[in-house]
Amino acid sequence: MTGALLVVGDVVTDVVARHREPLAAATDTAAEIRTLPGGAGANAACWAARSGCPDVRLLGRVGAADVDWHGSALRRAGVRPLLVPDPAAPTATVIALVDASAERTFLTDSGAALRLAPGDWSPDLLEGVGHLHLSGYLFFADTSRGTALAALGDARAAGVPVSVDPASAGFLKELGVARFLSAADGAAVLLPNADEARLLTGLAEPEAAALALSDRFPLVAMTLGAGGALIAEAGEVTARAAALSVRPVDSTGAGDAFTGAFLAARLAGATPAAAAEAGCRAGATAVRRVGGRP
Repeated sequence: MTGALLVVGDVVTDVVARHREPLAAATDTAAEIRTLPGGAGANAACWAARSGCPDVRLLGRVGAADVDWHGSALRRAGVRPLLVPDPAAPTATVIALVDASAERTFLTDSGAALRLAPGDWSPDLLEGVGHLHLSGYLFFADTSRGTALAALGDARAAGVPVSVDPASAGFLKELGVARFLSAADGAAVLLPNADEARLLTGLAEPEAAALALSDRFPLVAMTLGAGGALIAEAGEVTARAAALSVRPVDSTGAGDAFTGAFLAARLAGATPAAAAEAGCRAGATAVRRVGGRP
């Protein structure tokens, strides 16, 4: 593959609260709190740029008051922002509660992110693009799902391969597996984690879930946390990548880092196996810092 990487997805303001002790109900729990730019789509775009992709573009919708702040953060990371200002809704905000084991729990206000409308999309955005990546969060609201479907359809018509990150087991369950799979139909690459794959297939064993998904999507790259990642194609596991042994600080951006590095490697001509290894290296870097960006 050659050409630019275009990511269509969520741009989020993250409030990351790292607490060493369990949350104490009805009183205070000490925490280190930071406000940072985030969002699965935006994070993946930034990790792709960090991983050597020379032309990364991001289409997303943010509150009008935050266009400059988020745009500047993306440009510093090497991403060309294509941000749509929303005059009526604030930028999506996520409160990430990160415990002593670096595991995170999200409280999510989707705000402007899921108001990305079909009118914000144009087939002209595919000019010079070698790969389109859709953040799964777009699929969880009617308006943004319509945008994702338009982008996917136009990309396929133009011969541009498309990848989808299912994004959230919780939101997938709320939307419904059948609706998500129908909307993602036609994507060339699916990038689930193990929990998302289990939910999408009803199969408890991650490898079996990956194999089942590979009957529907030509290439499945599944992340397994400390177990690394595996690649499934046409009903077979074709590669595995080991996770690097590191001491995690915050797991918020691990999956996004994998996605960005994986796609950058594929655009540079890497095999799926080599791309998965690049993704695992990026994930190991991501968990050693606070927040979801490089």
